[in-house]
Amino acid sequence: MRFARVGPPGAERPVVVADDGSLLDLSRVTPDIDAAFLGRLDTVDTVALPRLSRGEDLRFGAPLTRPGKVVGIGLNYRDHAAEARVPLPAEPVVFLKAPTAVCGPTDDIRLLPQSVTTDYEVELGVVLGAPLTHERDHDRALEAVAGYVLAHDVSDRALQLERGGTWTKGKSADTFCPVGPWLVTPEELGDPGDVRLRLSVNGSPRQDGSTGDMLFSVGELLCYVSGLMTLEPGDLVITGTPAGVAMGQPEPRPYLRHGDVVVVDGGVLGSHRSRVVDHARSATPAAAS
Repeated sequence: MRFARVGPPGAERPVVVADDGSLLDLSRVTPDIDAAFLGRLDTVDTVALPRLSRGEDLRFGAPLTRPGKVVGIGLNYRDHAAEARVPLPAEPVVFLKAPTAVCGPTDDIRLLPQSVTTDYEVELGVVLGAPLTHERDHDRALEAVAGYVLAHDVSDRALQLERGGTWTKGKSADTFCPVGPWLVTPEELGDPGDVRLRLSVNGSPRQDGSTGDMLFSVGELLCYVSGLMTLEPGDLVITGTPAGVAMGQPEPRPYLRHGDVVVVDGGVLGSHRSRVVDHARSATPAAAS
């Protein structure tokens, strides 16, 4: 099954996306796709759900209410570590993104003032439906997953790497984590280790990889992170990106600029189409509520 939130920012309505693309209204079942609802996705009976009319301009928001935390994994693909010119990590590299960075898959990506090093990273996102603490069994960890999403880990590289502090500083600006358009349940996705991830900028292909190339699998990552902090229902874990980011290219590096259009594709996970805008020129607010 696929779950989504549609409507204007701050007033999204929870829906089920049917196989034919029609939208089934979940409002009678739950007020939102939140932590409480994520634990019972498999109990939803779609037969009695009313259909919503779907206009061409209908906006998809992030497919879950603002997560309690967004946990990022760095350097989790061999080719990405190589282009970053760093050794393969012996254990997962963990950072946090602010939950306020989450927005919808067609919302504007707003550059920070004077930014000239904003980069793109397509990723598989994992949404928790049950708590995990100090879990050691990979299969049991996967049982705590409510579903998977297509995520875009936008990063200001100068803030991340050159201005002191932690990676979090360069990855947490508003709109720096487009997610969606829907949350796909584990049964519909199938093997999370076999998902093709692609990203283009202005029609030019930049990234094309598979989660099969990850150094640490989803189950391994969930076990590792749960040993550092409790993962709770509604938390989002983004699992790393394949090669092709702007930082790994020769000068002049193709960082994002005002007017760029970024398209991200994850197969059954859906796709994004985001416009990049200067901070002062954007009127689109962050979509998470």
